[in-house]
Order: sequence, then structure tokens, then C-alpha cells
Amino acid sequence: MEYIFAHLPKDKWKGKILPIAYTTNDYYDISVDKTEKGYDIKLEKKNFSEPVHHSSHEDEDSDRLYADYLDHAYAWGLESEGELVAAIETAPEVWSNRLRITELWVADSFQKKGIGHALIEIAKEQARHERRRGVVLETQSCNVNAIEFYQHEGFELIGLDVCSYSNTDIENKEVRLEFGWLLDKRPKVTGKEVEIRSETPEDFYAVELMTQHAFWNKYQPGCDEHYLVHQLREHDDYLPELSRIAVIDDEVVGCIMYTKAKVTGGNGSHEVLTFGPLCVHPKWQGCGIGELLLKETMILGRNQGYKGIIIFGEPDYYPRLGFQTCDTFDITTASGKNFEAFMGIELITDGFKNIEGKYYSSDIFENLPSEAVEQFNKNFPPLRKLTFPGQIF
Repeated sequence: MEYIFAHLPKDKWKGKILPIAYTTNDYYDISVDKTEKGYDIKLEKKNFSEPVHHSSHEDEDSDRLYADYLDHAYAWGLESEGELVAAIETAPEVWSNRLRITELWVADSFQKKGIGHALIEIAKEQARHERRRGVVLETQSCNVNAIEFYQHEGFELIGLDVCSYSNTDIENKEVRLEFGWLLDKRPKVTGKEVEIRSETPEDFYAVELMTQHAFWNKYQPGCDEHYLVHQLREHDDYLPELSRIAVIDDEVVGCIMYTKAKVTGGNGSHEVLTFGPLCVHPKWQGCGIGELLLKETMILGRNQGYKGIIIFGEPDYYPRLGFQTCDTFDITTASGKNFEAFMGIELITDGFKNIEGKYYSSDIFENLPSEAVEQFNKNFPPLRKLTFPGQIF
């Protein structure tokens, strides 16, 4: 059965108590002993003499959504017959660039159905989109079932606090344990490791699939960029002679697609370049592949006589590659606006010196009907649509 997880808006769900409870037969006995060479820390799994039950209570320490002390918390949940039966809440740790799971709960009757795994995957996907270095969470040394579940989900013990809940946490057999799932950090690749080449018809499906994974749930629930790639190839404004894909070990890991655009003002209409999408598969992001694609194709554009490139892009990424906001060049959007995400770069010295006015991209970017996108999605393995903080649409 496929479960539909929905965002739980703060204005509706703030203060919702999650009836978190568990019974355990085991615990991890914690010992911290100072030695001549440092500290000897041991965790040893032991049995309680009889089962121990833990549960939340409706007080200030209860497990509840959107607690006042959390900044920028975000929650998702699963409802059945009008009742919340599972939920996860996350909050960013800005100072450490980690994402913390602050609440995780699945009702007893819905456990052992893969729901907990699906909720953890939501947090992992959020961490990838936000380029966090890991996902962290807290559990207790007596919650052995939870510990084993987190380990199964790829989390490892990253720390402990022997006086988090009281000054006798060790004696109470309830020590706070910190578990973390850290994103893989791939090293930067070089031009020798990546093949940058033109796309062939045999690449079409792989490029579209890679693009779907690169943008899925990034700017909106789902995405349409892979459909844009599909449509671009047949459009008059598409420039295949400039567009390129990146391949590692016969796997398509990135692409950049160029189209014609124009700037129109008092001194006439001038053709410029734009690209989109420029994307890299999530598992290869941060390795410099996008930069390799851009630098090689900028040389191609310069050699073919183009004076500059104008894009709508991420302000945290493109300026370090030389892009500047378009107000620098006296160029505005078609509606006469300027903002951080509207950027350009000159391919030759003073390329935009005599180009000013309003920017117009190809109409291909305005012709992506949602019904056609949904039909196109059927060509690929299904992916779950989710709402994430920071999405534009």
C-alpha cells in the first residue's frame, strides 16, 4: 500500500501532542571511567528484570509539534480516517549545518509497515536539498527498539550525554544518545574523470531521468525540468551545438541545455544566450561537475560569437563562477525588475556594453502544462511528491 505523506502546517498543528510510548525489555548500560590515558566509555546491552514502559505526559515536556523553542521547524504526517497516525518534525541546526529530527512517531497499529522508513527518507531528502552535512536525532539508552531501527536506517552513534534528563541518568538507565546519518562527501572531480560531450538519441532517457532526480521536490512538489529537456530538443530556440552532458563510467551525471534569448531596448534587439536546466545527479552534486559543464560550454559560446549569458539561477552558486546581477548591465526582466536570482555574465570583454533593456527568454519555458508533465512522469519509476521548506511554487 502506498501512503500519502502531507505537510502539517504550523498554523493548524502547533501544539499537537504525539502520544509517544514504548515498552522495552533491554537497555544499554553506560559507564564512563577516567583512566590515566583519558576516558574509558562502554555501552553494554543488558536485560531489565521485567519490561519497562515509557510514555509521554501532557505537560511542558510532552512530545508536541512546533514547540516554542524550535526555530523553523517543519512537519509531515500521515492521516487515516481523519486521525493523525504518524508524524516527523525537523528543524535546522544553522550553526552546525545539520538537520535535526525533533519528533518521530508512528501509531502502534501502523508500525511494521515501512512508514517509519518513509518518514526518515523525507528527512534525508530535505537534508540533501538544503545541502546539510547530516541528519541527527536523540534517543534514550533504554529505547533499544528505536536504536536498532535507526541503525537499520544508516544512523550511527555520534555522542552521548549522561546528565541530559537528570543528574542520575546512568543510574536511571536512561542516557541521552545522539545518532547521526552523514551525507557522503565525494571529492572534486577533474576533467580527466568526466567526459563532457554532446548528447545522442541513445542518451535521451538517461538525461531526462537524471534531470528528474536532480530537481525532484527541489522547487516544488515533483518537478517539470525533465519534461522541459524532452521538449527543448524539438524547439527552434534550442542550441544543441552548445549543450552538453557529463558522463562518468557510462553513467549520465549532469547536463546543461542552451537556448537563444534576447534583450530588447532603445538600441534594438540583441541575441544572447541562456541555459536551463544546468543540473547534476544528487549523488554527484558538490563535486564540480556543474562547473565543468558551464566552463566548457562558455568557451563554445564565446567561440561562436555570443556576447553573454543571462539566467535565472541560485544566488549562492553562480556569483562565484563570475555571474553578476543584471542591474550591473542595465538589463531588467521583461516586467522591468531586478533581483538576486536574475544574473548575467559577459563572454567577451564589455560584451553587454551596448546591450540594455528588457530580457526575454524562449517561449519554451512558458509551455509546460501540468497535465502533460504528469503524463510524461509515467515513463519513469514513480517518485513521491513532497512539500519542503523553501520551495518556490
